Amino acid sequence: MATIILVRHGENDWSKKNKLAGWLPGVHLNEAGHRQAEAVAQRLAVLPIKAVYSSPLTRCMETASYIADTHHLSVQQLEEVGEVRYGDWEGKKIKKLARKPMWHAVQFFPSRAQFPQGEALRDVQARAVTALEETAARHEKDVIVVVSHADVIRLLLAYYLGVHIDLFQRLVIAPASVSILALAPGGLVRVLRLNDDGPLHAPTLPAPPRDTKKNKKKDSPAAVVAGDEEE
Repeated sequence: MATIILVRHGENDWSKKNKLAGWLPGVHLNEAGHRQAEAVAQRLAVLPIKAVYSSPLTRCMETASYIADTHHLSVQQLEEVGEVRYGDWEGKKIKKLARKPMWHAVQFFPSRAQFPQGEALRDVQARAVTALEETAARHEKDVIVVVSHADVIRLLLAYYLGVHIDLFQRLVIAPASVSILALAPGGLVRVLRLNDDGPLHAPTLPAPPRDTKKNKKKDSPAAVVAGDEEE
C-alpha cells in the first residue's frame, strides 16, 4: 500500500495580498512560508519517506526542498500536480474577480466551471488523480511526499473521499498542511489525515458568499476562491 503525504506549499506574498499567482514564475515563499516549510519538514523527519515529488512552481519546489533535504533525497518534479491554470484570471486580485459572473460557478458549480482561457476544474482533478495513481503504482510499499497547491489538493481529497466536485470548496487546506492518503493496488482507499498543520488553534471563519444581485455597488470580503486564497 502506497502512503502519500500531500503537502501544500508555504505562505507567499501573493496569498497575503489576495491575488492569484497561478503559473506566474518567480513566486517565492516569504519569511513566514520558509518557517512553515522548515516546520513541516521537521514534523515529517521521523517518517521513512522514500521519494519527494513536487509541482514545478517555485513556491512548491522551495517547500519540497526542506522535506527532501531532511531525508537526503532529491525533489522530482510532477507537472500534473501543478497549479490550476487560471487563464485570464492569473495575477488578478480576488476582490475584483468576485464581481465576475463566473465567480458564482467557481464557488457553487465547479464541475461546470472553466477559467477564461484556462482550465476546467474537472480537468484539473482528472490530471492530478491520474498522476497520483501512476505515482502510487511506482511506490506500492513506500511512503512518499507530493507537494502541491490548495485547490489541487482539495480536488484530490474530494475524489478519494467520494465527495462530488461541486462540494470540494468545503475542504480547507492551510499553508504547509499535511493530508495523508493510503492507496492499495486493489483499489482500497484510506484518508488518514486531512489539513494537519500542527497544534490546534482558533479557526478563521470564512466570509459569507457575495450576493452579486443585492450588492452590485458594494465591496464584500471575497470567499475562498477556487484557487489559491491561497496562492
